[in-house]
Amino acid sequence: MSYYQYHVFFCTNQRDDGRQCCEQCGASEMRAYAKQRIKQLGLSGAGKARINTAGCLDRCEMGPVIVVYPEEVWYSYVDREDIDEIIEQHLIKGQPVERLMIDGGAI
Repeated sequence: MSYYQYHVFFCTNQRDDGRQCCEQCGASEMRAYAKQRIKQLGLSGAGKARINTAGCLDRCEMGPVIVVYPEEVWYSYVDREDIDEIIEQHLIKGQPVERLMIDGGAI
């Protein structure tokens, strides 16, 4: 059994050459929000969820992006409401949020 039920990786990549990157879309702020939110909901810690920072996930053109393991479900999001929906539907209910999934999202 895994130490965490879910690992949520937020791409927080910052590109210096002007190309699209997740950090341009507020990725670090949204990661911090997700981390704070799962703590508020009692969803963090052993056997629960872990919010992680990732370097480049090489999907910035679809960004901002996150990936949820172990299912390898890829999401793009716009705002806190999208993050709340991912938390509520995927991390609590175990149901991926299809409307936010991007190509390559496995179930």
